[in-house]
Amino acid sequence: MYSQTIQITQLTPEQFEEVIKKVVKSQFESLLKEIPLEQKKDDYLTRKQISLLFQVPYSTIHNWCKKGKLKPYGIGNRVYFLRSDIEKALIPLNQEGI
Repeated sequence: MYSQTIQITQLTPEQFEEVIKKVVKSQFESLLKEIPLEQKKDDYLTRKQISLLFQVPYSTIHNWCKKGKLKPYGIGNRVYFLRSDIEKALIPLNQEGI
């Protein structure tokens, strides 16, 4: 987060706009580091990445694993999932019923 204190009364509208742009750009770059745009089929994803990707809590991911919908891989205490396995788990929905 941007850690400087800003006194808006001492800024011109243009200066204020620049400060806002810098903060938004910084936050956007942080988000891009968490979710890479270029992803390969063999990529391993963490529970956090899957949670962000599908906007579900970790408990849902755990339930998907218990039901066999996702296949977890692990090293030590870390849990990973193959991107290709996740794509295979996605099923097309009947378009007529939607």
